[in-house]
Amino acid sequence: MTIDAEKLDLFTRELQLCAVKPGETVVVLTADDEWREHAQIFMVAAGNLGARTFNLNVRRGQANAVGVQGRHPLVDNELAMRTLKSASLVIDMVGLLFSREQAQIQAAGARILRVMEPFHILRQMFPTEDLRRRVEHAKAMMEKARKLRFTSAAGTDITYRLGQYPVISEYGYTDEPGRWDHFPSGFAFTQGNDGGIEGSVVLQPGDVLCAFKKYVESPIRLRVEKGMVVEVAGEGLDADLVRSYIESFHDPRAYAISHIGWGLNEKARWYQFAVTRDLASEHVMNALSFYGNVLFSLGPNLEVGGSNDTACHLDLPMRRCSLWLDDVQVLRDGDVIHPQMRVAR
Repeated sequence: MTIDAEKLDLFTRELQLCAVKPGETVVVLTADDEWREHAQIFMVAAGNLGARTFNLNVRRGQANAVGVQGRHPLVDNELAMRTLKSASLVIDMVGLLFSREQAQIQAAGARILRVMEPFHILRQMFPTEDLRRRVEHAKAMMEKARKLRFTSAAGTDITYRLGQYPVISEYGYTDEPGRWDHFPSGFAFTQGNDGGIEGSVVLQPGDVLCAFKKYVESPIRLRVEKGMVVEVAGEGLDADLVRSYIESFHDPRAYAISHIGWGLNEKARWYQFAVTRDLASEHVMNALSFYGNVLFSLGPNLEVGGSNDTACHLDLPMRRCSLWLDDVQVLRDGDVIHPQMRVAR
């Protein structure tokens, strides 16, 4: 296999941000033939940095299809789990997010880097130290806050009580034992207290339905009581899509409000789904990370230490919202106005 020099340079710089050093063990986790070139180049890059490295390849199977959160080939695979727990760094190209297995690997001290995007997205959104600084500032603010509220001119007005769950930061690399991140990314988020989320959310044209990789075209109105969606309303196709998708899991926990946060990556493109030539090959990190979005979501909360492991997850990045932590305004109509998080244009 011929190694692409540009890709090797980028992956090497990413592993340097992850503080890979001689003597560490880097395991690249893949399934079937997925991401074969990425895996090989990551191993060459890790080897060049002096790390021991190998590819752990598992069979995905129909029951572990991409897009079903928390369901993957490591379930009941004790040998694979022992291997991953002993690693210094796991490069996850399978998708362990929202799974008990990922939590166990992290608890063993391995840092995890999820990589699920094609090379042009990795290059476009490559992380920086300044992005880390701004995301970590957002995390610190959320850790101190006891209330988050966001609104929109379309009618959104919802309040989250905070403090029960930890805050997670994602800036595109991980250099701390037990820490997970996604290459690329750029946001911070937490979970509202159990039963402590009340209000209404109105998704408008241009907001993103990540599960379908499409933009909202007709308004969707969600009524939330005690942390659960109790009504999905709207006259258009989009409301029907959301209702049908949630109902298909036959799990009342799918209606639970999941994580909440906002995007800070100025390199991410809100409009990416509209211009890509190969939608199927791209993940959703542009949508989750774009600067000034409110990352509203439904479904599981294992990532923040909760107990909801429903397989139904809906990320719904929203534009043109205003957001406050306690009485401090962070976003105004989709623009980051807090001086410690704002990017000079």
